[in-house]
Amino acid sequence: MRIVVNGQQAFGKAVLDALLARGEDVVAVYCAPDARPDRPDPLKAAAGERGLPVHQPKSFRDRAVHEAFAALRPDLCVMAYVTKIVPSSFLDLPALGTIQYHPSLLPLHRGPSSINWPIIQGRTETGLTIFWPDYGLDTGPVLLQKKTAIGPDDTLGSIYFDRLFPMGVDAMLEAVDLVRAGTAPRIAQDETQATYESWCTADDAGIDWSRPAAEVYNLIRGCNPQPGAWTVRAGARLQIFDARLAEAPDGAKPGTVLSVNGDGAVIAAADGAVRAIRVRPDGGGKIGAAEAGLEAGEVLGT
Repeated sequence: MRIVVNGQQAFGKAVLDALLARGEDVVAVYCAPDARPDRPDPLKAAAGERGLPVHQPKSFRDRAVHEAFAALRPDLCVMAYVTKIVPSSFLDLPALGTIQYHPSLLPLHRGPSSINWPIIQGRTETGLTIFWPDYGLDTGPVLLQKKTAIGPDDTLGSIYFDRLFPMGVDAMLEAVDLVRAGTAPRIAQDETQATYESWCTADDAGIDWSRPAAEVYNLIRGCNPQPGAWTVRAGARLQIFDARLAEAPDGAKPGTVLSVNGDGAVIAAADGAVRAIRVRPDGGGKIGAAEAGLEAGEVLGT
């Protein structure tokens, strides 16, 4: 098959590398325009090193972009981490269609921050989907899915880098094989189960210490490393990254620093506490919570 890879960043590069390593006929690569000329996208750089044509359209709605893509005579387009809107007219150009990776169990968690939100919401399972994209946002028929547990101490980083990233590369190869064999399914998504969340931003990552400790902890780990959950200390933001659940005495005021030692700072929530282990003061780098100058008795979040 004549394959076009459309993607970006480390995941797009990993998919390209895996396809080429087993001898697939990748005829071109599409990726986002350069955000910084001095820092090329990893997928773009990898394609250039292999002498592959690289296209970086500002919009996939441009007729000239459609014509250039059609001229490649693609059999299949493999979308590996694409954030730009790609219209269905473009998706339908390859002879066998377009397949796309999404890091959730669709129709759950459609949208751009689909790894953050299952953790923040306290789910114990997530996964990935390879699907046939259509005119909607993450709404096309499912080709295959893979599941993974969300452990009690998993973070955005551990779920993605340890599991959904390598699983996703393997799943892409499996999906390509199914397309080639003519056995790739198209399973309609159950719209009654669909959820959608937008970007998880700093506005979503503010800690409310009056919430249950489990909710606070889920927010911290679902935002670790990005966008980084935060609280207010002396009028400035203090981000909290690595953390664990802890105990608190009855009646402890939410947001109160209960203790500080080499293991971190224990901070009270509504029905328990969170031990902050690694933090980042406003304008600084990540440090151990015990190094941040926190003192027992001070109240955060005000």
